[in-house]
Amino acid sequence: MNEIFADILADTQTPYPVIFARLFGAVLLGAMIGVEREKRQRPAGLRTHILVSLASAIFAVVAIESVHMKSLSGPEVRIDPIRVVEAVTAGVAFLAAGMIVFSKGEVKGLTTGAGMWLAGAVGLSVGFGFWLIAAFAAVASLVVLFVLGRLEVALQWKAPDEFYNTGSTSQKNEDAGEDRPRDRDDIRER
Repeated sequence: MNEIFADILADTQTPYPVIFARLFGAVLLGAMIGVEREKRQRPAGLRTHILVSLASAIFAVVAIESVHMKSLSGPEVRIDPIRVVEAVTAGVAFLAAGMIVFSKGEVKGLTTGAGMWLAGAVGLSVGFGFWLIAAFAAVASLVVLFVLGRLEVALQWKAPDEFYNTGSTSQKNEDAGEDRPRDRDDIRER
C-alpha cells in the first residue's frame, strides 16, 4: 500500500503547485477563447476550448516530467518533447477539421476550428511554462474574435446575421414571394 501512495505522490521536476497553476491557467485561457464561440452558439464552445487547452497543457507537463524520469534515463531511451507538440497539433487539427463544413458553396466552421487549434497552442504554451506567450495569444484571440468580427460587419464585409448568430435563418415564402425569418423549430418540422 505504501508503494501505491509513493507512486501517487511521486516527486516531480516541476513542483505540484506550479503544475496545478499551469493547468488552471490553461483552463482560464482556453475559456477566454471559447467564450466568444459559446456566445455565438457555435458547435465548439466554452467547454470544448477549455478541454482542448487543458489537455494540451497536460501533455506538455507530462512531456517535461517524462524527460526527468529515472526509469526513462537509460542510453537506449530517447525522449523528444517536440514530438508531444507535433502530436497535440495533429490531434487538435483532427478535431478542428471536424468543425469545418462545406455546404451550398460556403465554408463554415473555419474560425471555430482555428480557435480550437489556438486553444491547443495556448494550452501547450502554459503547460511548458510560457505564460506570457499564452496570455498574449489568448488576448489577441479576443481582439480577433470580438473586435475584428464587429469591424467586418461595420465595413459590410459580412452580413450581421453571419456574425451575430440569432438562431434563425431566412426562407423564401413561396406563397408570398418574400423572405421570412424562421427559427430552428420551424426547420425541424419541415
